[in-house]
Amino acid sequence: MIRRRLIQPFVELLRQGMSPHKIALTVALGVTLGVTPVLGSTSLLCTITAIALRLNLPAIQLVNGLAWPLQLALLVPFLRLGARIFSVKAPALSVSAILAMIHAGAWHAILTLWTATLHALVAWLLVGAAAALSIYLLTAPLLRRVWTREAPAS
Repeated sequence: MIRRRLIQPFVELLRQGMSPHKIALTVALGVTLGVTPVLGSTSLLCTITAIALRLNLPAIQLVNGLAWPLQLALLVPFLRLGARIFSVKAPALSVSAILAMIHAGAWHAILTLWTATLHALVAWLLVGAAAALSIYLLTAPLLRRVWTREAPAS
């Protein structure tokens, strides 16, 4: 099941001309951009990144979509880390409270959470840079190994 659901789609991407380097970069940036602590921004960020770096747009959007639960899980920790970085009181919010606030009125939620979100973005930039590099360095050798094993089959 893991091979059919996870490995085979990446092998198919390899056969479409993507190099292991590009796939590793796509995964690293898709995950990192996918957990940006600004709900609703990740698809645009991934699209711009894919176009700018000539990455496979559907692949980065797939990774972005798979990272969505992680984005929700990391939203409050990024808000808290951002508050700690800027030495301010962290907002006493949960993910469900944030989603309810957005559902009640997106503009009001933006205005209410503006400063906390900017602080969370700074935290994300610090953590995200290290995370993207780590993910790339972990996935690139693995994908090169898959490439050399699967390339003769194509």
